Amino acid sequence: MSLRDLYPMPDIDPAWTVPQEFDAVFDWEFDEGRMSLMHLYQKGKDMQWDAVERIDWSQDIDFENPMQMPDEANGLYGSPIWEKMDEKERIEVRRHMQAWNISQFLQGEQAALLCASKIVQQVPDLDSKFYASTQVMDEARHVEAYKKLLEKFGVAYPMTGPLQELVDQALRDSRWDMTYLAMQVVIEGLALAAFGTIRDIAQNPLARQVNAFVMEDEARHVAFGRLTLRDYYPELSDAERAEREEFLVEACYLMRDRMTDASEMYEALDLNQKECKEWTEKSEIVQLYRQLLFQRIVPIVKDIGLWGAPVRNAYEDMGVLHFQDLDPEELQKDDEAKAKDFDARSAYVNAVAGAGAAAE
Repeated sequence: MSLRDLYPMPDIDPAWTVPQEFDAVFDWEFDEGRMSLMHLYQKGKDMQWDAVERIDWSQDIDFENPMQMPDEANGLYGSPIWEKMDEKERIEVRRHMQAWNISQFLQGEQAALLCASKIVQQVPDLDSKFYASTQVMDEARHVEAYKKLLEKFGVAYPMTGPLQELVDQALRDSRWDMTYLAMQVVIEGLALAAFGTIRDIAQNPLARQVNAFVMEDEARHVAFGRLTLRDYYPELSDAERAEREEFLVEACYLMRDRMTDASEMYEALDLNQKECKEWTEKSEIVQLYRQLLFQRIVPIVKDIGLWGAPVRNAYEDMGVLHFQDLDPEELQKDDEAKAKDFDARSAYVNAVAGAGAAAE
């Protein structure tokens, strides 16, 4: 099935072309590399999984509330727009809003696939090339998994303008570290927090399982960016570091202010875009969600050394500076543990079902 056929707008281009200009770098040293990255590379190999086999795709979703999310998590909940709707209209809003979210996950994963493949070519160190190659496979699997999940929704959406703008910058910039910064830190960091809300709040087992397993991989990807940039950024001049910090601040504001802007969804549902945007902008749940999106980014940014006054001031303005005290490694361990818990529950359910079938 082509997801383009599920877009509620008919005039979406079948492809997006981003011109690139960068050097493909061969490493002739073939040295043993940094122990931390080689350990992460081994972990990336050991933890490969098959989206077809690990996930039970026979599980279905509820048409009226696909991921079984509470209505309170909906940015329009409690608004005059929501109150005027009958139950049939609310069902459509739930389905489209949740599909819009998963669509952005899918679109972001394809962007990460391309960025990781660019890193393999461009980064000068062989150990980084090794790990990035495992990430390419991870991202392909994530695209596969989210596509299969979206097919169950019966509706999908293209990449939003703000995400496309940041991905465009990540792919066009000829400096390898800027691809890391945009994708491995900002986009992947935001995605981790967004995936976590579904893993922890949704009640649909399939949606929770998909996001838990993707998070297990993504936590390693963010660690890869952190370890590589932490080694590289001390080598930069003050002017070079200031340029990265300026880009980082702009990228974070861009994603914070517009990541929740679902204008194309409101249009598809024939809702008043201006009214919907005005309500969601002041919605407490949206404001909280925007803050939570940065819980993975802030401690990473501090750890890699982009912690000048402009960055700290921006995070204080956003109300997310307190996330600097979180431990990225502990967050990664927690993501891995929760994924294993989903595996254990699936195995238990299968064993019980098998025992029941045998008894019959």
